[in-house]
Amino acid sequence: MRFLRVLCVLAMVASLTAAAYAATQSVKVSGDLAVRGILRNNYDYQGSPTEPDVTRTGLSSAQQNWLMSTAEVQVDADLTDNVQTVIRLVNQRDWNVRTKSIASTTTLATNGLGGYTANTDEFQVALDLAYVTLKDFIYSPLTLTIGRQNLWLGKGFVVGANQQNPGTNLSAPEYTAINSFDAVKAVLDYDPWKITGIYSKITENAVQDSDDVDLYAVNVGYKFDSYKAEAEGYWVYKKDDSIEKWGGIKSENDVHTIGLRGSLDPLDVLTLSLEGAYQGGTFVGNRLQINNRPRSAYALDAAAELRILMDKFAWKPKIGAEYILYSGDKTTSNSAAAAGDYTGWDPMYRGKFDSAIREFVGRYYATARYPANPNRTQTYADAAFTNQQQFIVRGSLQPIESLALAANYNVFWNLEDYDVAVAKSGGIIGHEIDLQATWDYTEDVSFGLLAGWFIPGEVYYDNRNDIATDIVGTVKVSF
Repeated sequence: MRFLRVLCVLAMVASLTAAAYAATQSVKVSGDLAVRGILRNNYDYQGSPTEPDVTRTGLSSAQQNWLMSTAEVQVDADLTDNVQTVIRLVNQRDWNVRTKSIASTTTLATNGLGGYTANTDEFQVALDLAYVTLKDFIYSPLTLTIGRQNLWLGKGFVVGANQQNPGTNLSAPEYTAINSFDAVKAVLDYDPWKITGIYSKITENAVQDSDDVDLYAVNVGYKFDSYKAEAEGYWVYKKDDSIEKWGGIKSENDVHTIGLRGSLDPLDVLTLSLEGAYQGGTFVGNRLQINNRPRSAYALDAAAELRILMDKFAWKPKIGAEYILYSGDKTTSNSAAAAGDYTGWDPMYRGKFDSAIREFVGRYYATARYPANPNRTQTYADAAFTNQQQFIVRGSLQPIESLALAANYNVFWNLEDYDVAVAKSGGIIGHEIDLQATWDYTEDVSFGLLAGWFIPGEVYYDNRNDIATDIVGTVKVSF
């Protein structure tokens, strides 16, 4: 009788377990761990004291070195054939950051850390992805994705990354793993046509306040039958009401971006691509600005990749070149009376970056020659996302199956002077060389080494043109 009772209990448990899992067809758990060691020198292009100088707040000390890590865990669940969910959690941090807080009364026993205070956000776990995908929603060609998700249009020239650094845990925020958007995305797949519509809430203050930042986008793409050709056109609208205006008029820092992109392989060994975009809307560049200025800006990205030697040599060499242009604004005055069309490019949510150092100036880093101006929307005069031309020559080799080597040379120059009162503020911004090696130790473990040097050009002068160096070693494990 006891044996029969045990069998009945086990049968009941098994039936309950089966019922609990009946709604989930499959669950996949994946993730990765990346640890980086970073060594930097002269990131403000001026040799600085080893200890930060309080008179130069916000600028980097001459040499910095630290370790950081990023840990990600992702759960993918297929509920039915047409319903999938994804959740990803991330912890990213510099290793064991402490804040010095020492006074004359501080003893070595203070806080148990000798006067240093631990970073309370160091082990914070952030929600990166949390979305549901509904395939064949209402009718078969429509797929709907709702929630926190990655968005990438084309090559990421306008929309690709919403980079975030929760708790400011990273001293190198360009390595953040969190690039997601809170969004609703609808995709109509009429192969070879694909139509994508997006709405994203970028910033929400108090829900009753009209000071949000919202993103709207429509992208129409087509894939051709020959030459691996594809084309797409898009409209991306950033509705930005977040800037507080003291001039008595409504703050509308809105950006309408209209663009076209295409690529093709005219030969099996050659890929050509071209993207161009125009921005309209209104511009608010100063809290005291009297009138909203009309926008009229443009950008261009043209690239070519040649693989003619890949099949002829065991090292699989490739070479390529790219030209990128962001229009700049002629008005450098911070005056509230600044008027006329604003012609500087707004970076939107660009996800494509081609250099290790220069392209993050004005986004995360300041230079000594052009320090921050808090009264301007474009805070740094030498920001890399506007008023810039960039030419890139790149190449790669694969000496053995598990080792990949890559290099690129960048030259940057501006269109408009950074300061109309100084003749030297126009011309060559600088040159950058980036070298990278990646070794696949196993299928799951890889090692990487990046070395970059930026040589400031003529727009940096007055002994503020030291060479910036970036060396990053990485080990990454995926599962």
